[in-house]
Amino acid sequence: MALASSKEAAAPARPPSGTPSRGFWSSTLGKKTVMAVSGLIMLGYLVAHVAGNLKVFFGPEEFDGYAHWLRVMGAPVLHHEWALWIVRIVLLAAVGAHAVSAYQLSRRDVRARPTRYAHRRKGSSYATRTMRWGGIIVGLFIVWHVLDLTTGTVHPGGFEQGKPYQNVIDTFSTWYGNTIYIVAMLAVGLHVRHGFWSAAQTLGAGSARRDRALRLVANGLALALTAGFIAVPVGVMTGVVN
Repeated sequence: MALASSKEAAAPARPPSGTPSRGFWSSTLGKKTVMAVSGLIMLGYLVAHVAGNLKVFFGPEEFDGYAHWLRVMGAPVLHHEWALWIVRIVLLAAVGAHAVSAYQLSRRDVRARPTRYAHRRKGSSYATRTMRWGGIIVGLFIVWHVLDLTTGTVHPGGFEQGKPYQNVIDTFSTWYGNTIYIVAMLAVGLHVRHGFWSAAQTLGAGSARRDRALRLVANGLALALTAGFIAVPVGVMTGVVN
């Protein structure tokens, strides 16, 4: 009897029958990690994208040449546009994972506290409070941006394949093109400002000592990206890009 009791004591406790084990995706930490990693992938894309956009200030040959390079990068190992499609697929997967995890975390938060706070929590910045709407604005902008400058479906005037420089000028020669783009880029800046810091916390990079430095990096990234993207429509409006 003593031997049997000792074996029973040493055996690990088993969950009750019928209780499902919580996987990585099921947990709040798992969803936050997916959201953080997918957000950093998108941030990397934004940095590369704004660098490419700023080539518009060097004239049509430079900008059109960059657009052509995007379609042949990876050659001769990869066929025409293969690398570009790989980037698009990875980016689309990141956007999808980010949106789904954000939505599910939001619903979980609502279920955890079905009644709203009587008073706003201290330290809740404007960027934090508008992350949800900012994400929706950016998502809608992506759809419009693709239809405008990739497929040409909603492009003002005559969309010309292989002439991205002229297509950019056409878009930012309209008041609504400038308005949509600038509002969306301001939303991107706010999203990056809060999102970068949140991702660092989720992935374990944050600490009391590094908190101030991380916030400075987040603010700097947000400001640089916002200014870089908005510089293009401003350049067209002022005649610097023509």
